Amino acid sequence: MPKLNLKIIIHIMGLLLLCNGGFMMLATLVSWYYEDGVTVQIAAASITTMLIGVLLMFFTRDYRKEMKQREGYIIVTFGWIFMAFSGMLPYLFTESIPTITNAFFETMSGYTTTGATILNDIEVIPKGVLIWRSLTHWIGGMGIIVLAVAILPLLGIGGMQLFAAEAPGPSADKLKPRITDTAKRLWFIYVGYTVAETILLKVAGMSMFDAANHALSTLSTGGFSTKNASVAYWNHKPLIQYIIIAFMFLAGMNFVMSYFAFKGRIQRILHDEEFKWYVIFVSSFAVIAALLIYFYADVGLSSIEHPMVWGQGESAFRHALFQVLSVITTTGFVSADYTMWTPFLTIFFFGMFFLGGSAGSTSGGVKVVRHIIMIRNGITEFKRTLHPNAILPVRYNGKSIQGKIVFNILGFFILYMLAFIIGAIGLASLGLDFSTAIGGAASSLGNIGPAFGALSPVNNYDVLPAAGKWWCAFLMLIGRLELFTVLIILTPFFWRNR
Repeated sequence: MPKLNLKIIIHIMGLLLLCNGGFMMLATLVSWYYEDGVTVQIAAASITTMLIGVLLMFFTRDYRKEMKQREGYIIVTFGWIFMAFSGMLPYLFTESIPTITNAFFETMSGYTTTGATILNDIEVIPKGVLIWRSLTHWIGGMGIIVLAVAILPLLGIGGMQLFAAEAPGPSADKLKPRITDTAKRLWFIYVGYTVAETILLKVAGMSMFDAANHALSTLSTGGFSTKNASVAYWNHKPLIQYIIIAFMFLAGMNFVMSYFAFKGRIQRILHDEEFKWYVIFVSSFAVIAALLIYFYADVGLSSIEHPMVWGQGESAFRHALFQVLSVITTTGFVSADYTMWTPFLTIFFFGMFFLGGSAGSTSGGVKVVRHIIMIRNGITEFKRTLHPNAILPVRYNGKSIQGKIVFNILGFFILYMLAFIIGAIGLASLGLDFSTAIGGAASSLGNIGPAFGALSPVNNYDVLPAAGKWWCAFLMLIGRLELFTVLIILTPFFWRNR
């Protein structure tokens, strides 16, 4: 194996920091507009980040324009870590989050679109910091790496290695032959949806600031809110919650499907098996939850709602659909405390922690397509037991799936469950109770946010000890980058020169 091209790795780290500092400058403008008293501090964080980025790029300007898969994995993994360490500067400089542990946790939660927070009173945080907090979601949602892929041609570098390592899901479905064209189209859709949701939320009754923040969090399936009660703050305005429901559904859908919809290729969407099962899962789970809420739970007591706004039946349906979508898409918004509904629904929602949205979406989790292929492979194995000499391929979207892809998916799921078990053991070793440990591990790994026990939707992650926050931040990172990308770097053979 040839030696690593370190200069190109460092050069792209500089590029990422430059982009990150640019987004911080947007937060600076918002801070200046609202006169929240921290404009200078956020500007200092922005300038510091961009200056470091420029220096890294300057001292590696003679890099070799060649990037192989190994460099791609390193750039993606360390890129996220660099982004997290630089992204916590606005928190530290403004003293909104004065400790490094808490600032890093909040930042990693933002970039990985987990939405877990350590803030006890969000509403007292300056607006410039809150918009930066939501921007970390938005940057991480589609992936800062994909943004960089669109810029890399300017540097004379092909970006396929980066896209393969970072793109959510088991495969990156290219819309156009050139990967940069794919990245640009996905970002165009992403930005378009964000603007559309902002406008609709504003019309529905949110302030422009709240609307922008929640749009940034929704499309990234992140879950950071500007209110302590999250979206439950607007339980008296069902239209706002229905708008967020619609965009959570779109964000959890493969963005390639959105592209086909805009091109008028509706049949392509309707025949996509993952989309069909995504709709089936969301609708059937929402109906089950709605019936149980209606007959056995009191939504009015588990959230700050006037329960008869549009009728008890509508309220049960809306909360069920909202929370089912919030968990499946790993957004993590809260309209009610679902852990207070019924014990069955608590277990029901915990099971959804392991579902995830569609491949090619901004959601975390295992992903629907993996579940489909694993189930079909299991059924095929039953048939092979009865007919050992028959050739029985696993099919998806009418095509035979290669064996190596099936093995990769099975390997991913086994590794995912091992990571969950080890993650839960790690939290339990810190003295956390059973429900908090398994909930925190599943939520962090799946990039969901709210969990169970001491980490339920009405609580936050500030109750964790410092070691627990770093451990959860690590689980967020490996979950967001789909395990292999990060864990392969921890293996000895990855670093051997051959």
